[in-house]
Amino acid sequence: MTKRMWMALISLAGLFVGAYLTLYKFGFIGTLACNVGSCEQVQTSRWSVFLGIPVATWGVGFYILMLGLSIAGLQPRFAESRRLSLAILLLAGWGVLFTAWLNYLEGFVIHAWCEWCLGSAAMVLLLFVLALMDWRETRDVELLTSE
Repeated sequence: MTKRMWMALISLAGLFVGAYLTLYKFGFIGTLACNVGSCEQVQTSRWSVFLGIPVATWGVGFYILMLGLSIAGLQPRFAESRRLSLAILLLAGWGVLFTAWLNYLEGFVIHAWCEWCLGSAAMVLLLFVLALMDWRETRDVELLTSE
């Protein structure tokens, strides 16, 4: 399985997590399934909204973009596209920075951890690592073909 295929699958899983948390935030789900017991504390904190939009909804948008770019990258005409690879890497890098900020807030401001958020953070980190590997691979192909 290619890196972009893995990125598409991880993005799809992240999309489901983001949708689940968004549904909770908008009141469609009564309680969250949470083994650590502090997911609702995180999801109802004042930090669970960014620029008037629930953080989970931002996550849905991020994962939709990652899914779309990853699927586009599976198409033969974009298979070796360095620009697409860079776009995926930059988006994943932004995701890592935003997620790191959110995890900082969980641990040091809210003093509670949400296992769904931590799972999403792991997925974002995996997406970044795969995107970095993909970008390096397209760079190496470009260098080989230009010689």
